[in-house]
Amino acid sequence: MSSRTWQLPEGVHRWLIDATVDEPEVCRRLREETATMEWARMQISPEQGAFLTLLVQLLGARRVLEVGTFTGYSALCMALALPEDGELVACDVSDEWTSVGRRYWDEAGVGHKVDLRLAPALETLAALRADGADGTFDLAFIDADKANYPAYYEAAVGLVRPGGLVAVDNALWSGAVADEEDTEPSTVAIRNTVAAAKRDPRTTGMLVPIGDGLLLARVAGG
Repeated sequence: MSSRTWQLPEGVHRWLIDATVDEPEVCRRLREETATMEWARMQISPEQGAFLTLLVQLLGARRVLEVGTFTGYSALCMALALPEDGELVACDVSDEWTSVGRRYWDEAGVGHKVDLRLAPALETLAALRADGADGTFDLAFIDADKANYPAYYEAAVGLVRPGGLVAVDNALWSGAVADEEDTEPSTVAIRNTVAAAKRDPRTTGMLVPIGDGLLLARVAGG
């Protein structure tokens, strides 16, 4: 949920994009359409989209879980990197926002890879776990309502296979997490999620300062 890496000077950010990000044209058009929307600030940055693509490739991922899809840019980046028979389970509550993504997924030829589930994400995650999906995902990307981050993280750790990754967006929250006087519920939830990941014996990880901060937690084993 940041259109560019936080506190990176504009000129440096432009150079970073030009020098290192090979953004597919269909992704660029989706990002530019999203930029015209009222809630455009919820869009991840192109360098973060490229980073998610790289994670899918490095993991050899075949199954990805996304919590919070918005207009589908991150899902598109990851789905393009999945094999033809790969699957991305996308959790969101907005038919309006995700309908934008569906147009671009279909245009890019990856619509068949995306299993969009329109329901509160906690319900979808609980249903997946009840159906025996624990340990079946290679990567989980969390970028939804911040108050539920601790619960999303906990469910994702269960659903991701040993050796897989849980990636949590907005882990820096524009620096608010470092201000202990900031007790706004979203800030506290993100701060608690980062702290929980650090002490979690099931994972090892690092907070990468890309976008608005991306917490990476590798599930032990594998």
